[in-house]
Amino acid sequence: MSQFRVTAISKLRAEFSVPGDKSMSHRAAIFAGLSNGTCTIRNFLPSEDCVNTLNAMRSLGATYDVLDELVGYGPINLRIHGQSMKLSAPSEPIDCGNAGTGMRLLAGLVAGQPFSTELFGDASLSSRPMGRITIPLGQMGAKIETLGEKPGCAPLRVHAATLSPITYEMPVASAQVKSAVLLAGLFAEGKTTVIQPAETRDHTEQMLASFRITTTCEGNTISLEGGQVPQACDFTVPGDISSAAFWLVAAAGIPDSHLLIKDVGLNPTRTAILKVLSRMGARMTEIVHHSLGEPIGNIEVRGGVLSGTTILIDEVPNLIDEIPVIAVAAALAQGRTIIRNAKELRVKETDRITTVVEGLRAMGAEVDEFEDGMEIEGGKPLHGAVIDSFGDHRIAMAFAIAGLFAKGETIIQNTECVNTSYPGFAHHLDAILHERSSASDFVLPTLATPH
Repeated sequence: MSQFRVTAISKLRAEFSVPGDKSMSHRAAIFAGLSNGTCTIRNFLPSEDCVNTLNAMRSLGATYDVLDELVGYGPINLRIHGQSMKLSAPSEPIDCGNAGTGMRLLAGLVAGQPFSTELFGDASLSSRPMGRITIPLGQMGAKIETLGEKPGCAPLRVHAATLSPITYEMPVASAQVKSAVLLAGLFAEGKTTVIQPAETRDHTEQMLASFRITTTCEGNTISLEGGQVPQACDFTVPGDISSAAFWLVAAAGIPDSHLLIKDVGLNPTRTAILKVLSRMGARMTEIVHHSLGEPIGNIEVRGGVLSGTTILIDEVPNLIDEIPVIAVAAALAQGRTIIRNAKELRVKETDRITTVVEGLRAMGAEVDEFEDGMEIEGGKPLHGAVIDSFGDHRIAMAFAIAGLFAKGETIIQNTECVNTSYPGFAHHLDAILHERSSASDFVLPTLATPH
């Protein structure tokens, strides 16, 4: 069993890049595989989740060649050979591992195929609800069986079907549900429309535009006509702001720290974390230096004293992955932080509300738990503790950050899971624990692959 052993640091002065964005890597693998030619994808995230989606597309006929790989993990630069929307029946069930995004998007993709597909995942993924996609896909004509021990859960057996377009009003804001319906809509004859109750990540819409699929967007309503074929293109995945968030919190809470995160995605539907930390008093600067659809830039942070805040209801959908580390920031801050309207956290890789609350209490923080969130009275000294991540990558990384501020040693158990979103996190954590500042100390080893 792997673990992190973390002690407090006195300074954080560094500049580095985090690996590629997880959400965009999933989508790049799918759309490149559907395209009408060969696509070069750069800075792909070689996490277990994204590699599972990449291999799922290969099992559906979209082969790929690796150009460069992150040593010990997988491809970062690759060529994907698109199949012009004509996928092949997989020879065996498709393993989605721990990836909720991968499974839900792939379900939309295969729902309208002339062959059957089975999607399965690990124990954590098999406990997460799939009704949110099987219901709208079923309305389109998809024939999906949920085979899990829990009702409505994976494995999913998706039978051959012909789809019809629908107008679907989502009951809960979810970029995964929106994306699954839109992917299915590409294989339906006519116009498919999704109406969101609140703005969600728009990476699918941006990716559709990059691959020259025509959509119409009015407010929170998105529509597309079926039968369009994605046009092959090259795509560079920005650094993942959800991964950067851990280091942003660490730097913001340490006086006299200075951190520069380079080449990170600054999509406005993902930068709520920056707004929240700014409200808490973090001194940050964003510099956008490239924007072709997805804006990319640098984030500079200088440390200081944080203050509590209230997370706004319309911020929650675009903060859901960052809330564990925001809760850590709240424990470090002076005053009260209120996080509500986030019941969605209870059906992630773990029940992230209870897991965060219990972990923070174990480290000495004062926290009240609610059905839809928590209230944290910050400023109390943290002390080391033994924290079980329960196989949840964001819990493991959030409490590694908490350990940087705690008296004594913090041990985070079951940390293999961080590879589902941030391969190389342990390397970056080690450099920060040793208070290194040289850029070379943060470079992850890569290997060119003969091709």
